[in-house]
Amino acid sequence: MEAERRRSLHGRRKGKPLSARRSGLMADAYPGLAIDLAVPPPVPLAGLFAAPVADVRLEIGFGGGEHLIAEATAHPDSGFIGVEPFVAGMAKAVAAVADRNLRNVRLHDDDAAGLLDWLPPAALTRVDLFYPDPWPKRRHWKRRFVGPANLERIARVLVPGGTFRVASDIEGYIDWTLRHLLARADFAWTAEEADDWRKPYPGWPGTRYEAKALREGRRPTYLAFVRT
Repeated sequence: MEAERRRSLHGRRKGKPLSARRSGLMADAYPGLAIDLAVPPPVPLAGLFAAPVADVRLEIGFGGGEHLIAEATAHPDSGFIGVEPFVAGMAKAVAAVADRNLRNVRLHDDDAAGLLDWLPPAALTRVDLFYPDPWPKRRHWKRRFVGPANLERIARVLVPGGTFRVASDIEGYIDWTLRHLLARADFAWTAEEADDWRKPYPGWPGTRYEAKALREGRRPTYLAFVRT
């Protein structure tokens, strides 16, 4: 029952059939990138990665992996963990990791809550949540990723001074996120003026979901909170 409840937080796990190349990479390359939650995390967590890294960052629900891959390429001295249950998105990211020979990326294709529970305390310098499923119907709000239980998890794994970033084009989800975060003493909103949440993050490469939102006339909001 618990496994089924957690999976209900996700969108579709499968879509169109994968290409032969991506199917092959999921069979051959993904197992070497996947994080095994049955094995205790290494201490320090940097030991997860094939390359030496100075810090570790997490992206929850990376979609097609545009931001994850751009960040891992631009910051080879940082380790990146990406979570995405949608098979096509994961396969696209695996292909990009293989094509660029990235040695600072690890991946997880299931519930982010389970991964957060597995991570050691104060193990991450940043957690990113971009364009999460807004679950717009009121009866589904309990499925939204931003909520007391997951915020407790994120607060536990972030180092003091670490950053939690949330981007969305859905005004109701932004309001929901602000209400939950501003009610907590362990997170501080970094915005000082209106343009601070209208401007993309430094080095922001954009995502396909963002491009769709802009085409359809929805303006994204970019929130950032510091772990106090």
